[in-house]
Amino acid sequence: MFDRPRDSANRADRILDAAGVLLLRLGYRKVTIEDVAKQADVGKGTVYLHWRSKEQLFTALVMRTSVEVTEELLGLVRADPAEVLPHRFMRSSFLAAVRRPVMFALLTGDNELLGKLGKGPIRQMKERSGEHYSRMMIARGLLRGDVPHVQYTMRAAMLGFYLLESLDHEAANFAAEVKADAIAHVIRHAFEPGGVPDPTVVAEAAREFATLLESVVSTCRAWIYEGGPS
Repeated sequence: MFDRPRDSANRADRILDAAGVLLLRLGYRKVTIEDVAKQADVGKGTVYLHWRSKEQLFTALVMRTSVEVTEELLGLVRADPAEVLPHRFMRSSFLAAVRRPVMFALLTGDNELLGKLGKGPIRQMKERSGEHYSRMMIARGLLRGDVPHVQYTMRAAMLGFYLLESLDHEAANFAAEVKADAIAHVIRHAFEPGGVPDPTVVAEAAREFATLLESVVSTCRAWIYEGGPS
């Protein structure tokens, strides 16, 4: 008897949950498909029904975490269009990431934990989305177009907040909310034009960006639950 789609998705999530536990405990290189199957209480062959390789399985896990973050941010933008503004969006993105160890590892390039998982389809989608966001915000006058290589520069500024703790342990003394507020201040004053943005323009940007995020979620979900690229 064949699994119904919902049953299959539930089983896939159970396997991904198991993979997540082992990834955080052991790191990508040390975990095997056998380990994941045992943790999920399924046969090894059952894992391969969903993903053809260990790399595809763990890519799906990282992508699922990215979907969780994207859906959280999408909900914020839908609830309040002003969340699309760079200083607010970057603040919310930081808080969403620090609550999820796998996402935080991805953004900080933690190769010890993730191995080569930070490369490939996830990075490509994030880069395309970031480029779209920057172009859209500059075109609407909500992001400064006079900053050289603004997307690169803004990412470099953001990464300092993600990476500083690994270089300076005193940075751990600051709560996540405090760091998020500092991010918002830097982004607002370094990358956004002065003055109060037009609410109509902000609402238009929020609608366009929400559509983009919805597309990203849909693409990722298909990748995760259909076993990656054919």
